[in-house]
Formats: sequence, structure tokens, C-alpha cells
Amino acid sequence: MSASALRIACGALLALLAVAAISAAVRASPVDYQLPEETTAFRPGPNLDVMLANCTACHSSDYISTQPQGPRFKKDFWQAEVTKMIKVYGAPIDDADVGKIVEYLTATY
Repeated sequence: MSASALRIACGALLALLAVAAISAAVRASPVDYQLPEETTAFRPGPNLDVMLANCTACHSSDYISTQPQGPRFKKDFWQAEVTKMIKVYGAPIDDADVGKIVEYLTATY
């Protein structure tokens, strides 16, 4: 190996080591954050307990209350939203709970 090839290889290795060290330091740093205060509360309704058990790990009442509302956004809309949460985002919702969540959202929002 020529001297210039050796210098390039050493430089690349040092760069990789530096990136790895920085990456490890960033991962090891604690993260401290403050969640904003909720400005709404979940409305009482049928199956509220099921919705709370399944949805609040990712969604606040603020988020749900900002979704489209009105006669066009009822059961079909909420069924599609819950299905999207499961199929696209991997929400771990049991099949037995899907209808209950849709019922809550349809009746309440």
C-alpha cells in the first residue's frame, strides 16, 4: 500500500471512529423535556375506558379534539383512523377493542 493510500485509509478510519464516539455520546446523554399542559379533557362517552387504555400512550385529548368533526366525520372516518393507527403506525390494539374505540369516537367527537 502506498503512503498516500495509507494516509487516506487512516483518515477514513479516524473519521469513522470520531463519528462513532460522537454518536455514542449523543445516545448516552439524558434527555429532559416538559410536556405541554393539556387544554382539553377526554369527553365522557361509551367505552371511554377502552379508548384511554389503547390510545393515550400516543394521543392527548388535544390531538383527538382537533380532528375533523361534523356529520361527514363519523363512523367511517373514525374506523379509517383507527385502522390507520394499527396498520400504518403499528398501534397494538386488540381486534376486540377496535369497534369499542370507533364507537367512543363516533359518539363523542
